[in-house]
Amino acid sequence: MQRRFDLDWVRILAFALLVPYHVGMYYVSWDWHVKSPQLVPALEPLMMLSAPWRLSLLFLVSGVATAFLKAKLPTGFLRQRSWRLLLPLLFGMYVVVPPQAYLELVEKVPGGYHAGYLGFMGQYLQGGDIYCMAAHDCVDGPAWNHLWFVAYLWVYTLALWGCTRLLPQAWRNRVAAFVRAACSRRGVLLWPMLWLVAARVLVYPHFPSTHDLEGDYYNHLQYGLMFALGYLLAKADGPWEQLRRSRHWMLTAALASYVLMIAGYLQFDDVDAIPDGPLMALRTLWGVMEWAAIAAILGYARAWNPKDSPLLRYLTAAVFPFYILHQTVIVVLAHNLKPLHIAPALEGPLLIAATFALCLLGYEVIRRIGWLRPLFGLKRESKPLPLPDARPAAG
Repeated sequence: MQRRFDLDWVRILAFALLVPYHVGMYYVSWDWHVKSPQLVPALEPLMMLSAPWRLSLLFLVSGVATAFLKAKLPTGFLRQRSWRLLLPLLFGMYVVVPPQAYLELVEKVPGGYHAGYLGFMGQYLQGGDIYCMAAHDCVDGPAWNHLWFVAYLWVYTLALWGCTRLLPQAWRNRVAAFVRAACSRRGVLLWPMLWLVAARVLVYPHFPSTHDLEGDYYNHLQYGLMFALGYLLAKADGPWEQLRRSRHWMLTAALASYVLMIAGYLQFDDVDAIPDGPLMALRTLWGVMEWAAIAAILGYARAWNPKDSPLLRYLTAAVFPFYILHQTVIVVLAHNLKPLHIAPALEGPLLIAATFALCLLGYEVIRRIGWLRPLFGLKRESKPLPLPDARPAAG
């Protein structure tokens, strides 16, 4: 299986998009860990431009990468994936994520949270709710916060491994052949879209997104499907060529559904509930946009057909440590910039630029320290690179 450099770039850019999105979460009216004193609700339509599809896209690309990795590792596949996913997840939950929860308490607890960070960590490590602002607004520990993606990815990988071990090869071949046949020609444009629309219309109203793994049925239906689809279509050339040929049409469909969805939401205020009919239409548009945008992105990436390069190899290795670090960096920076009272038009771009710079600096340190590398999902090198200011030992 030839490496898909186009999908490497899709993965890199999709993860990079998380930085401006999470900086945006600091300013919009939607709930988040810390909030700016100067909210900018006008950013919300811009946030909706990527909200329906960015995470589904990451799961699809992860499914393709899993197929490549499984072909490369006929034995020890689950052990390798568990090591590369669960160790960073646990490290993230106990080291990287706690500052987010601590600063959320500092900002949200009436009168302030005065236990100090060490006192907070004592409560955090005990587990359970630390403080509840309302019945369904609790800060608890240990939490995975933005690292839920890693937990879900491991669970889907485990399910895949279980299927390969428990189901007869003939059954697996039939399922793979059925999916590839359904996604041949224009089927790849239609069937995933219908699935995502059905999940949004029929399941989401009863089981909205929680990222808690248990009972998160809507997210499992969309993200599990995307992961499985990427895995099953990784070796099939036809669907990818169809996406390439249809990229302009799918981009048009994505933009049209986005415009209609925003226009629909603007017809209603935040006080009264949206009537059932318009709400179903808006959810349908969400599902249409979700797959149309993914299909367009994959199609344009396929048409681009980039080659391998030193920059690609560097960013491919950097993207997972970058992802683990980015939200904590944003929360800490945003909280500490508050006393400066910088206007959002200047503070927002500053937060984005500083987050990229600090995360890449963090990666430069991580990749040079052998014991740190596995904690951020990197292979442990026998001879880690020296730190930039290190001097060779005297001979």
